Amino acid sequence: MPHPTPNEPIYQVLSTIPPGRVVTYGQLAQLAGLGRGARQVARALSNLPPNTRLPWHRVINAQGRISLPPPAANKQRHRLEAEGVHVQNNRINLKRFQWHPE
Repeated sequence: MPHPTPNEPIYQVLSTIPPGRVVTYGQLAQLAGLGRGARQVARALSNLPPNTRLPWHRVINAQGRISLPPPAANKQRHRLEAEGVHVQNNRINLKRFQWHPE
């Protein structure tokens, strides 16, 4: 049986974020049991393979902004908009689109 990677809890939570919703890096860290591990989340997401099916695009910074540089930021914005998330000036309204699991 393979050993889970240190990023496995991040990937498990990431896979549950519903379409049309976003979480922050810090929120994802907390949901994955990593406390204040926002940087660890960012590193884990940056190491995902290009063909991943995990919804990496649903993770944004604490100010509701897309943190990625172009062209990745454009790809993230297009994916979010395709799910109905309104992005204006690379910013998402967290009050409206942030996911809060029960």
